[in-house]
Amino acid sequence: MFRIVLFEPEIPPNTGNVIRLCANTGAELHLVKPLGFDLDRRSVRRAGLDYRWMTAVHVHADFGACRQALGPTARWIAIETGGVRRYDEVLWQPGDVMLFGSERRGLPQEIIDLLRRESGEAAVVSIPMREGNRSLNLSNAVSLVTYEAWRQNGFSPTR
Repeated sequence: MFRIVLFEPEIPPNTGNVIRLCANTGAELHLVKPLGFDLDRRSVRRAGLDYRWMTAVHVHADFGACRQALGPTARWIAIETGGVRRYDEVLWQPGDVMLFGSERRGLPQEIIDLLRRESGEAAVVSIPMREGNRSLNLSNAVSLVTYEAWRQNGFSPTR
């Protein structure tokens, strides 16, 4: 199905919400280090991530390792405030990679530039918001995009 990548997530409850989302939609979750929290048993329970058992969570040492693990043919689409196209204008396909930046910093410009070089402006999309507002909460943004992609694919079972 879909693959969600959180680049250097910082806030444990956001990642916990995304884990639940993945369990309920069949999406894969990939986390790119460094993480703003520990994933050991004690820390996971304290941070509210103790439902990690609900779905597979893949942790990668860095962005390059994540890209390599997901394969050279994967279609990467970054969801970032500077995208010229809306997330609902993408024709989402199973196997697509949805890339989200960290809560405070978003995605590094180098990664955005890399995706644009590889796939053009279509590789970076945004979620519409009222002008002057800050970005949405990370887990809310992931939910919007994932459910739109899943809707476009008929909410078909994935596992």
